[in-house]
Amino acid sequence: MTTRADAHAPRGLLAGGVLARGDAESLVKRILGFSHADACRVSLGSRSRGNTRFAVNQVSTAGDTEDLSVVVRAVVGKKVGTATTNRLDDDALRRVVETAERIAKLQPDDPELMPELAPQSYLDVEAWDDATAAADPAARAALVAAVTERARRQGLVSTGYVEVESQATAIGNSAGLFAYHRATDVAMTTTVRTSDGAGSGWAGGAARRIAGLDADALGERAIDKARRSARAVAIEPGRYTVVLEPTAVGNLVQLMAFATGARNADEGRSFFSKPGGGTKIGMKVVDERVTLTSDPQHAEAPGSPFDGDGQPTRKVTWIGEGVVRDLAYDRYWASRKNVAPVVQPRCLQMQGGTQSLDEMIASTERGILVTRFWYIRPVDQRTILYTGLTRDGTFLIEKGKVTRAVKNLRFNESPVFLLNNLEALGRAARVSASESGSTGVPVVVPAVKARDFNFTSLSDAV
Repeated sequence: MTTRADAHAPRGLLAGGVLARGDAESLVKRILGFSHADACRVSLGSRSRGNTRFAVNQVSTAGDTEDLSVVVRAVVGKKVGTATTNRLDDDALRRVVETAERIAKLQPDDPELMPELAPQSYLDVEAWDDATAAADPAARAALVAAVTERARRQGLVSTGYVEVESQATAIGNSAGLFAYHRATDVAMTTTVRTSDGAGSGWAGGAARRIAGLDADALGERAIDKARRSARAVAIEPGRYTVVLEPTAVGNLVQLMAFATGARNADEGRSFFSKPGGGTKIGMKVVDERVTLTSDPQHAEAPGSPFDGDGQPTRKVTWIGEGVVRDLAYDRYWASRKNVAPVVQPRCLQMQGGTQSLDEMIASTERGILVTRFWYIRPVDQRTILYTGLTRDGTFLIEKGKVTRAVKNLRFNESPVFLLNNLEALGRAARVSASESGSTGVPVVVPAVKARDFNFTSLSDAV
């Protein structure tokens, strides 16, 4: 199925169905020309997304969508109004601008209103891949077949999801700013189960290039875990040494990175709030082997060169050698604190080590190997405490060997505690850390070994 949200889309579309830079800039100028507000900002979101689902070793659904959204933000005095459309004819564009201005006049004054940014300089971020943008349903089906055919031959049942996305974003305003960025991403996840449903194995991956996704390896990993996870036994909940595969690490560590808002910290509502007032910038909060960064120019997990205001992004070290180095300051809070703005993470990279997963297991007297976490929900934002479940491959380690599959466990744990209890770090890799299996925020993390991970109860779910 192919749908198009706008019959008036311009002809200058790139492969993958997204706006080219010149077309985006022309469209922004055209919309700004309709504005009579004191200030106006136009944000364009151009996206092409293809997905393929598979179940019982065969494709079940496939779809391709293209959409282009226009968001107009109008400022009248200190009042702000916003309106959205996906129609691009002159009448529709004029109406959406007028609507934003009419809404603005009905609003109370915004006490935190910041002026529109003047033209900015942006990092050169290479996040686009032509082959990925051109990937069609047949290309996605080939990825699926690499898993389903293996599973079928071995009498197993595979399900999963493949998503390929191309997107271009653009921002322009009445102060003369214009910014444009395009990116591609692909993600694939699969769950393989034994025919009796007793064993379940998961594998997933993400990349900015479709050539960087190894579906054969994903299928092999999921199949191996499915076979080994059958006949799982119950163990007593408690605190265990854990070996977390990279996906499980990404599930948790990204929660810490996305809690780095400076305002919450300054106002005493965050883990990064310092007792007595202020923030923990400059304080050691986790093991000195931990360095968390957001580098928009990272080769495998790049981010956007600008945020929704048009504010440039840069490489930011949130935690360096265990010490809080920076927090995210929006433009208003930065002006209040007399510091430069720092954009919230739009990608995340955690520095890894040298140990292999096998070496971590071999050095563990008794512990638990975790493939991934699931149904993760917040408990306490001041400690970044979350609860959730293991899923699709949880194993007991005894005397340096994986000895048996264990039933899934619920945890109550914080990435802060995890990163304070580190024993070993593996090599960093990009993961699919989104519970939905979509491309999500680019995340690169290593496998880790840590002590005293808190498992609170058993779950009979496979």
